[in-house]
Amino acid sequence: MLHINNKIHYTLRFASAMCFIGHGTFGIITKQIWCNYFAVFGIGHDTAYQLMPFLGTVDILMGISLLIYPTRAILLWLIVWGSITALCRPLSGEPFAEFIERAGNFGAPLTLLILCGVGSKTLKSWFARINPGTLTDDKTLAKIIICLRIVVFLLLAGHGWLNMIEKKGLISQYSSLGFSNPVQIAHMAGIFEIAAALMVLIRPLRPVLFALLAWKIGTELFYPHWEVFEWIERGGSYGAILALWLILPQTSSRTQDDSLSTSST
Repeated sequence: MLHINNKIHYTLRFASAMCFIGHGTFGIITKQIWCNYFAVFGIGHDTAYQLMPFLGTVDILMGISLLIYPTRAILLWLIVWGSITALCRPLSGEPFAEFIERAGNFGAPLTLLILCGVGSKTLKSWFARINPGTLTDDKTLAKIIICLRIVVFLLLAGHGWLNMIEKKGLISQYSSLGFSNPVQIAHMAGIFEIAAALMVLIRPLRPVLFALLAWKIGTELFYPHWEVFEWIERGGSYGAILALWLILPQTSSRTQDDSLSTSST
């Protein structure tokens, strides 16, 4: 069990770091669409471009710090900041699916924080280094399973939703791949992803999770611009799926079936 705990720790830790390093890179590059998100807070176009590199640098530093000296405080910041940046999308007029599709951004650090333990920690403990190697009790294990199932459900359902509503960027991806009817491909992919999301929420199966991990890693490579950084930014999605795949063999059938109903116990 301790060996699996360590694997989950490092999986979520590297995945969270990938997410914020990738996201921060777009701040350095100055991504035009970010102006819409700054506008949510009443920040104008010119000021937004001035702030992007600064915020991008902070994101990258937070990601690197998670790799070098991880703390609960950093994880809490990543959870809050990841939620805010994802929520800016629907607040700026984009579909709500854009928010839930990015559940891995805040879900991966949230799960890692649960794994490390929160409880009644002192202020000092929030800034102390967190390390793998601590055994997880059954109650914490159940919370981790619940969290991962919900996060994976959201990120898959969100992406499937975007396919169903024919997001322009996704249609462009399918067209660039040579599909003659990209809208039909989008609908087929959407149905598949939503069905897969429901399966993960109801009863996740390891072989299916492995296939979904390969699907997610592969499809995120299709962005037409800055492919590598877009792929890195989705690290939280890969990490959540992989962590759930890793943890399932260590749980009984009863735990997997009943984990959602025991979250409050």
